[in-house]
Order: sequence, then structure tokens, then C-alpha cells
Amino acid sequence: MTAAASDSDRLSIIYDGECPFCAAFVKLYALRKNMNGIELIDARTTPGLVRELRAQGMEINEGMVAIWQRHYYYGADAMHLLSILSADRGFFGGLNRFLFRNRNAAKVVYPMLATGRRMILSLLGRKMIPHQ
Repeated sequence: MTAAASDSDRLSIIYDGECPFCAAFVKLYALRKNMNGIELIDARTTPGLVRELRAQGMEINEGMVAIWQRHYYYGADAMHLLSILSADRGFFGGLNRFLFRNRNAAKVVYPMLATGRRMILSLLGRKMIPHQ
């Protein structure tokens, strides 16, 4: 893990940079938060970190990871955390809160998003993040 990702004041988000939905979401989230204390990590460029996450049971092809205050949040839990940390009052923030503020709702919605990610990658001719 990078030194910045282990800093307890920093929010690190590990995502698939080739997924247009994932990349757009995390970049918009970071912009809304003014990039203060947020590190965006493209999983495709950090195979060592991906191996570490997989060893901990977090398959990056099935969900993004957020690291905050030295805790790992995976998939629906990561989205739930991001919705709680978001102070955005606009459409994006409202939608994010609506879908993910409730942990149980997040656990229902997130697998649908992961399926959509797999479908869009396939349609775009992009591969899943490889096991190295």
C-alpha cells in the first residue's frame, strides 16, 4: 500500500480506471470534495496493491475499495462510506445518498452496478483486471 493510503487523514479510493462508470464516479466525487485528502488509485496501475487486496478477500473486479482511517471498505461498504462522507447537496450528492446512505440498500444496489461494470467492459472490448 502507498504511504498516502495508510495516512489516517487521507481517503484512498481504489477503482478500475478503464471502467467509464467507476472512473467518472470517483473523479466527480473527488472534485466535489475539492480533492482535499483524497487519493484516487487506478487498480490497473498498481498490481502489488491489487494482490494485497485480493489476499485480504477483496476482489477488485467485483468492487472498489476505500481506505479511510486505516480501515478498508469494500464494494457496497465503500459506497456507503463515500455517501456518508459526501457533503454534496446537488443532484450527484442526492443520488449518492439515496442509493447508498442506507447500508442494506447499498448491499442490494451495488451488485447491480458491478454487473453493469462487467457488461460495459465487455461491450467496450476491455478486459477485467488481471490476476498477476
